[in-house]
Amino acid sequence: MDEVTNAINHFSALMEDQNAKLDAVLEAVGDMQKKVAVLPRIEQHLEVLEQDMQVVKAAVKATNNDMAALDRRVTRLEAA
Repeated sequence: MDEVTNAINHFSALMEDQNAKLDAVLEAVGDMQKKVAVLPRIEQHLEVLEQDMQVVKAAVKATNNDMAALDRRVTRLEAA
């Protein structure tokens, strides 16, 4: 009878260990689901930022062109 009891106790200990490991896996999967749920919002923000950067690039180019034209005008005025 001792062998059966020992086997049952050993099996119970193994099952408790496996349950603890499964609980850890389930917790990790739950955390990943929360993180993945945020990805669509991040993607939308990135799209908006890309559009904003296009506007900023155009504004910087226009400002650079204006500065170059102003520099040419000042140089001509100084030379006169």
